[in-house]
Parts: sequence; structure tokens; C-alpha cells
Amino acid sequence: MPFDVMAMGRVGVDVYPLQTGVGLAEVTSFGKYLGGSPTNVAVAAARYGHSAAVITRTGRDPFGDFVRSALEGYGVDTRFVGTSDIAPTPVTFCEIFPPDDFPLYFYRLPKAPDLDIRPEELDLAAVRDARILWVTGTGLSEEPSRSATLAALAHRAKAGPTVFDLDWRPMFWSNPADARAYYAEALRHTSVAVGNLDECEVATGEREPYAAAKALLAAGVELAVVKQGPKGVLAVGRDGSAAEIPPVPVDVVNGLGAGDAFGGALCHGLLSGWDTRRTIAFANAAGAIVAGRLSCSDAMPTRAEVEAKLREASIAASAVQGKV
Repeated sequence: MPFDVMAMGRVGVDVYPLQTGVGLAEVTSFGKYLGGSPTNVAVAAARYGHSAAVITRTGRDPFGDFVRSALEGYGVDTRFVGTSDIAPTPVTFCEIFPPDDFPLYFYRLPKAPDLDIRPEELDLAAVRDARILWVTGTGLSEEPSRSATLAALAHRAKAGPTVFDLDWRPMFWSNPADARAYYAEALRHTSVAVGNLDECEVATGEREPYAAAKALLAAGVELAVVKQGPKGVLAVGRDGSAAEIPPVPVDVVNGLGAGDAFGGALCHGLLSGWDTRRTIAFANAAGAIVAGRLSCSDAMPTRAEVEAKLREASIAASAVQGKV
């Protein structure tokens, strides 16, 4: 049977401090979690009951073993998780300064195994048959991952929803100025593009939300999703549909996993056949839930939790309106 969600790209181990409001030099204890944006999206999709798999590679080390066991524990298929000898499995540290400062420290040099995915190793039939394919901008940053990502997109040829998470990480690019050309090539084969204002600007040159959405549609996508941080989320479809969803109030603990939770919930909405507004509202609420939790993969919510958050937000909004 085809997978509901097939995500491709970054994987690793997140080592997050168990103390907040202090720098790494002062932290005395840490938690270890499965990490990597597309990997977290697959975990989130599995949490909603969808079959999910990840195309990636780890190092040949105990952390690689941890990645596989963690994925299996979350119900994500590991058959496409390969092993590379170029480097150990990446580790990512962060600092936590709520509500909006979460510095990341990537240990992925000189090159992470997940950038060693090769086109000839892809199961292109599985890629084409998956109900949703999810790829990221990081996958375009180096060869052979760049060629593998573009090969997967070209072979799929929008056979189903194909999501491009713009995922701009300039430190992964030897020449960041090259990014826009590769982003443009990926967008040609993409039906849904998701990015924040910085990422949209890298991909299109546009930063104003509606202009960025219009530019993404012109680049070839059917649905442009522009995250606006504290201003909420804008989604514009080629069919004329549009939704601007306000932020969901949350006491932020760690904002780093919110985008991945948004992505998994977006996949759930697409697979469920929901309209744009319902899908984006659900994804927005899922992101808020994870922003209020410490980890990423462990923190992915269930559908019941997201629906409860939506009801809570609706009640709060009604109360505010009643006072105006």
C-alpha cells in the first residue's frame, strides 16, 4: 500500500536543555530526542493515524540506532533510512529563552549523512505513489541530496500533493546566493509551498505576505502558505481560496517544533480533504500546542488535543469580542 506521507531529508538527535533561560555554558542536564524537520513532520502525521516513512541517512553509530528505534516507536517506517560512512549522525543543541529566542547549534560538519542521499538509491515508485511527498530546502543545499530531491520531485510530477517546506538554513549552503535558482526548480514540481517571511523572500524575492503568496503561485504551486509569526498564517490557493488565520494564544516553552507540528497537521488536513481554512486553522493550533512543550517529536499532538485547543481558542476569541 502507498504511504500516506513520505518525508525526505534532515534527521538527527536533538539535545535540548532541561533548564530554560540560561545559556549552554550554565546548563547541567539535557534531554535527548529524535530531530530533523521532515522527520518530525512524519512523526506528527503518524500521530494522526497516517502511514508515514522517511527517506534519509544516518551515520553508522549509536545515535543512528537511536533514530531508527525512535522512528519505529512513533510508528514511522524506517525501510528508507539508509546509513552513510561520511560522518556521524548529526546532533543539534539549542538554548531556550522564552518566548521568542531559541538559538540552534547544528553539529553537521563537514557534511551530514542526510545530505548523502543519492538519486540512484531512491525508490521512485514509492515516491510517486505516496499520497503526500514532503521535501525541504535543506535537501537542496548540497549534492548528492540536491539531485536526489529534484529527481524525486520530477519523477512524482505532482502525482499527488507535493509539499515543499522552504526551510531556509543559510549555514548549510556554501553559497547562499545559489539557493533561489534551486528553489525555483523545486517549486516547478510542487503543489504546496510552506515558509515564513524570511524563507519566502529567499524563494521569491518578496516579503510582503500577499505578494509572497502570489509569487509562489506564479512559480507553479497550487497552495501558498505564508507563516507570519505573531500575525498568524496566510494561505492562498490558485483556485481563489484564501484564509488568514490569527495566532493561537500559548505560553511558549520552546518554539522550535511548532513549524514541524504545523507541517504534520497540514498533511492531515490535506489527506482528510478539508478546505483551506479548516486545514490551516488545524495546523496553526497544532503548532501552538508544540510551542508550549519542550521537545519536538515527543510533543506532537493527537487530533483530540488539537481540536480541544481550537475550541479553547474559539471560546477565548468570543470572550474578547464580547468585551469590545
